[in-house]
Amino acid sequence: MARIRDQILEQGPLRFDEYVDICLYDPTGGFYSRKGAVGRRGDFLTSPEIGPLFGTVLARWIDKTWQRLGCPVDFLAVEVGAGRGTLARSILAAEPEFLISGRYLAVERSEALREDHPKGVESMHDLPSRSFKGVVFANELLDNLAFRLLEASGLSWRELLVGVEGESLVEIMGDVVHVPDLSTAVDGVRIPLQEQAADWVERVLGLIEEGELLLFDYVSTMEELTERPWGDWLRTYQNHNRAGHPFHAPGTQDITVEVAVDRLPGQPEIVRQADFLRLHGIENLVDEGRWFSVEGAFRGDLSALRARSRIAESEALLDETGLGAFAALSWKVDVSAFNETR
Repeated sequence: MARIRDQILEQGPLRFDEYVDICLYDPTGGFYSRKGAVGRRGDFLTSPEIGPLFGTVLARWIDKTWQRLGCPVDFLAVEVGAGRGTLARSILAAEPEFLISGRYLAVERSEALREDHPKGVESMHDLPSRSFKGVVFANELLDNLAFRLLEASGLSWRELLVGVEGESLVEIMGDVVHVPDLSTAVDGVRIPLQEQAADWVERVLGLIEEGELLLFDYVSTMEELTERPWGDWLRTYQNHNRAGHPFHAPGTQDITVEVAVDRLPGQPEIVRQADFLRLHGIENLVDEGRWFSVEGAFRGDLSALRARSRIAESEALLDETGLGAFAALSWKVDVSAFNETR
């Protein structure tokens, strides 16, 4: 985007998180301002786009949490990073019980994507401003929050900045940055400083009066990241394939990073996505699908096709070399924890 080059020439080099934020979320040229960035016709495929099964399981999880809290009438289910509403459609189609008296809020930063949200949800630009009883959940959100990039130099960590040289974007080494509880690595090693992700989790936990925060993402630890090439954990995607350097064609490719889970607030329970889905009934749903598939095969009806699709979806969602290996991170919040923060 020309805006990035012009801004650097006028105001000086950008921090890497500032650069990423423009690339992904600029209202006119950002990656997520373009419709169709996610999905089979887009640039990458996530669990909700595999099919409705992922949303059906999440609907069960939301209902369980609602029941555990005593079925409150003011219950909120807040999906963040809702995109075009694919996951919301699947959850609504499952007809969850919490909607008898609760509400579904779909939070999406991109105005263009919010236009596609389905009926039955309240479409929002940001999180609610007041505390509430309920759940907040997101699929592959933290990895898309902008992050700073540091490089080991001598005995220090230095900020990596984005500058301009001719017509090209170039890396510039900035000031020294102190990183608590992290020893300095050998020269050239890089790490992400995911302040936005940590701040976002802390903000959400402060909003939930009673309930749970659930996030699906690919995670690591900061120490583990220092032991790997930065190209392994900082990834770009375009047209369902790994793309090029993050400076290449800003706004046309996704920029993601593995989440250093040890740098997030609180003590989340962490399990694999496959284990979470099994815990909340995916195998029962698949067994139902097999039964409907056999029964419907004699009639050749649409229910048989949906049932067979459910079986194929489960294989992808539980694949421990793919989506099934993602982490499910959950923070439970009760009244006592809420009061202690006040």
